[in-house]
Amino acid sequence: MVLEQEGVLAVSARAHALGVRPGMRRGGALMLAPEAQMHPRAPQQEQEALHAVAMAMLQYTPQVAESEDATLLLDVGASLRLFGGIRRLCRLVRASLQKLGFTGVLGVAPTARGAWLLAQAGGGRTLKLESLLRTLQALPVGLLPPLQRHQRWLDGIGCLSIGDLLRLPRPGLQRRCGSEVLHMLDAAQGLAPEMHAWLAAPPGFKARLELFGRIDNTDLLLAGACRLLQQMTGWLCAHQFAVLRIRLLLEHERGRAACPPTPVEVVLAEATWRDEHIVRLLKERLAKLELVAPVIGLILEAPEVEPMAPLSDSLFPEPGGSPQERQRLLEVLVARLGADNVLQPYPKADYRPEVANRWVPLHEKVRAADAAAQLPPRALPRPAFLLPKPIQLLLREHRPVYGSPLRMVSSAERIEAGWWSDTQRRDYFIAQGEDHAYYWVYRERTSGSEETRWFLHGLFG
Repeated sequence: MVLEQEGVLAVSARAHALGVRPGMRRGGALMLAPEAQMHPRAPQQEQEALHAVAMAMLQYTPQVAESEDATLLLDVGASLRLFGGIRRLCRLVRASLQKLGFTGVLGVAPTARGAWLLAQAGGGRTLKLESLLRTLQALPVGLLPPLQRHQRWLDGIGCLSIGDLLRLPRPGLQRRCGSEVLHMLDAAQGLAPEMHAWLAAPPGFKARLELFGRIDNTDLLLAGACRLLQQMTGWLCAHQFAVLRIRLLLEHERGRAACPPTPVEVVLAEATWRDEHIVRLLKERLAKLELVAPVIGLILEAPEVEPMAPLSDSLFPEPGGSPQERQRLLEVLVARLGADNVLQPYPKADYRPEVANRWVPLHEKVRAADAAAQLPPRALPRPAFLLPKPIQLLLREHRPVYGSPLRMVSSAERIEAGWWSDTQRRDYFIAQGEDHAYYWVYRERTSGSEETRWFLHGLFG
């Protein structure tokens, strides 16, 4: 593959092996590689790609700026301890670029212009100003953009490296090449201040990805969604937000065969700003999705966010996992089984056990909490498992029997309620069998002439 615009600008590895080099004309490149595919540059798409990478880089530092030749400048001085040092931070940046579908060359230096020059020269890392100055001496002089139009003159006087350039008289160099060259040299050496226009994250998040073809494979759609999630992660970190709900729109064919986008919505039980958990949830949702038509584009939105919660100040981890881990498990179950199949108890302000609770979907957590606040106080515990219908127990020597005679180990909890629909007059007890299991039984309150009946209504864990 060859990228061209009035000459070859970039080549793939295979084209490079055939002899194609940047700067060649189209005819010369095709003579060396007749099967090469020529692709004209698309400045708008290149700018969109650079902006997408810049948004993703906001998760590592709030100070990201665009520079010459499709490069980004990141001031990571305040982020090194947070991400475990410069080496680990470079690995994270490369991993984010890979998720976005790009490759990059990293230059690390104490000055922004020095890091830019190292990246233009093929990459490098130096953390001290003294070693940076020694490295700059050997770099080719053509890396400085203002000097590219003076390359023939510099070759004629034998000025091939930046070290040679620094030994030239500054007044003469300024008259011949302009003051911008001197400013770049001073900035690279840390002798002049550098001013940058830092990228400002938009107030709301909405990102779009145009797919290369018509996709009907959900695994490929997940790969595209991961690219958009990287941008959302950077946007969330820039605003110190955590997301509660995301919406992924799958765009289909346009024109006569157009159909509305297919929405895929993920609701989180707990707000997050990391993409790993959201990717798992999206994978579960997309695996169950049946596409009505091939997908040609993706749009990711974050319609519901909240301020990022501070880290836990607990010294020791909670037994059985943290609340965040339990919430993530529930979210995965909702994504895999559906919101209507993962239920939670919904207590009601009623003494009668049969109507004191019903099961509702997990996302109705706030309503359930409000109902729980209205519950009347109870002196005795109630079991977690309630039988759908009470079982009448046999009596042996006036004692209820369930496998073995039951022994009452609690006082009575008397219930007299439901006069408006189903009157209940019962005395509930916690009973223990010879197998040391605990049962929830009740005795019907009747008149003295009627025989007393006992029922099993619940089981304790």
